[in-house]
Amino acid sequence: MIKIMVADDHRVFREGIVSILEHNDEIEVVAQARDGKEVLEKLPESTPDLILMDISMGSAGGIETTKMVKEQYPDVKILVLSMHSESSYIVKMLEAGASGYLLKDAGSRELIIAIRAVAEGHSYFSSQVSATLVGQLLDKGKKSAERKEGIPLTRREVEILKLIAEEYSNPEIAEKLFISIRTVDTHRRNLLEKLGVKNTAGLVKYAIKHGLAEG
Repeated sequence: MIKIMVADDHRVFREGIVSILEHNDEIEVVAQARDGKEVLEKLPESTPDLILMDISMGSAGGIETTKMVKEQYPDVKILVLSMHSESSYIVKMLEAGASGYLLKDAGSRELIIAIRAVAEGHSYFSSQVSATLVGQLLDKGKKSAERKEGIPLTRREVEILKLIAEEYSNPEIAEKLFISIRTVDTHRRNLLEKLGVKNTAGLVKYAIKHGLAEG
């Protein structure tokens, strides 16, 4: 038997969840709470295995309540049931210790599946929440790559910048890369413009800063 506490500041919603769950032989609703304060007050006597946690619950919201529950009762699982689909809410609840996240438009069947999964020690996210998390991870990866790359340079520009930093002259660079001196001149001008520097010294500083040359 999975013992459940339903935490939500809307009584009608709480009672609706209870009516769904009371028909399931594997689940028992042992307590209801309208805010974080009530959650912490009722936890010792109700000893639920899992809390269905809303996020927006007045002064004692779901994020802070989840943190306190996991600090005091680390074995109690938290399954978020919220109307908020924004990545900021999802990430904050996961960081606080939640094991799953469902949106309130989820059907009763998915709710039961999520409760079972989280109670057994797994994670569960509705499809929209999963898509939001994946999107944020991809966006973070893209931004990280952009920061790492700095100002995007072509492979040839990187080669020429490295050689400039190693004090090769334009004719020497041309000979080394099997290109014309005029082409090297063009690349040098493009580098000055792209990197927003005025002279060779500025190019060398950029190369050193980004690990393209020894300082």
